[in-house]
Amino acid sequence: MSVLSNIRRKKSDKQADTAPRQDAASASNDPKAPKPKKKRFSISTLIAVLLVTIGAGLIAYPTFSDWWNSYHQSRAIASYVSAVEETDPKVIEKLFNDARAYNDTLLTNGNRFNMTDDERKEYQKVLDLTGAGIMGYIQISSLGINLPIYHGTEEKYLQVAIGHIEGSSVPVGGMSTHAAVSGHRGLPRAKLFTDLDKMVEGDTFTITVLNKTLTYEVDQIRIVNPDDMSDLAIEQGADYVTLITCTPYGINTHRLLVRGHRIENMTGMVAIPPEGVLIPSYVAVPAVALPMLFVYLVGALLYFRLKRPGLNKERALQELRELEEKREAESAPGNKTVESTEPQASDQAQANDEPQASEEPGNNEELQASEEPQTNEEPDSNEEPDTNEESQTNEE
Repeated sequence: MSVLSNIRRKKSDKQADTAPRQDAASASNDPKAPKPKKKRFSISTLIAVLLVTIGAGLIAYPTFSDWWNSYHQSRAIASYVSAVEETDPKVIEKLFNDARAYNDTLLTNGNRFNMTDDERKEYQKVLDLTGAGIMGYIQISSLGINLPIYHGTEEKYLQVAIGHIEGSSVPVGGMSTHAAVSGHRGLPRAKLFTDLDKMVEGDTFTITVLNKTLTYEVDQIRIVNPDDMSDLAIEQGADYVTLITCTPYGINTHRLLVRGHRIENMTGMVAIPPEGVLIPSYVAVPAVALPMLFVYLVGALLYFRLKRPGLNKERALQELRELEEKREAESAPGNKTVESTEPQASDQAQANDEPQASEEPGNNEELQASEEPQTNEEPDSNEEPDTNEESQTNEE
């Protein structure tokens, strides 16, 4: 009897040891078991990140675009300078002579700002050494401006450079000439004449045409209506160049005119400028915004990966306890089904234990001795009520 009880005790202890492991395994596999919450990006957070990144890109775009324009030298300017250096001096002299002759024709043209088609074709040929429409470039050292000058004021030129006003003298200098050049102000993709209003009387600027550099000193600054051309008139014996842009800034209802008269060249005033290059918004904005967005998202991902709390032992034990309490609460109404399965499991355990106990010497007799009294007592206990009933019937 003691041997059998020892075997059963060992087996019950083994089952008790394996029970927590099974419960932990079932808890991990149970879909209803509580799982640690993971931090995820919500849609609102993602939208906010995108809006902030796009806004930062739009803010940085003008600076980036202006830096790009200042950094890259103009192919047109480079080819122009190279063409001038490689051109025969006699050809250059002829171009100058043709330009001076063109300026002379303007003195007798009372309607010079309204060109006919033939006059425009003739104008386009003047000082067009490379065939690209560039006639020279302007430098304003006090404002850091270095821009090419193209024939006419078409928008494709004014977006990246300065345009020569048709009907005014071409900028080759000489007595009784008045050249005028125009540039945009406040463009997001290029600086151009944005700071032209900062010039004051006495400032200087230079214009280089072919292999000749001309220096001008500011002597007059005026604000006029867009259709007022009186300040661009040619004065007898004067050599003027007027710089034109829109004003007020962002409203552009009037024109700012900065006029300069010809002076002797000064040392250190001449330089070959880079060209303003047009960068489309659909290229520049993603080029600025996408790298910033990528860096932000990678940083956020690394932050949440490193800061995410792990599942410690205390939390795991607490979750297991909560799971056991939940299961006990759910199994409370169905105790009958649970109890009905327990005898079957115990019978199977006894059936498995009895053959092992019978194999040991001296155990068979003890088992038989322990079982026989039980079988004999059962009929006695069952028969006693029957004899009492018979005695009662006989007395009646």
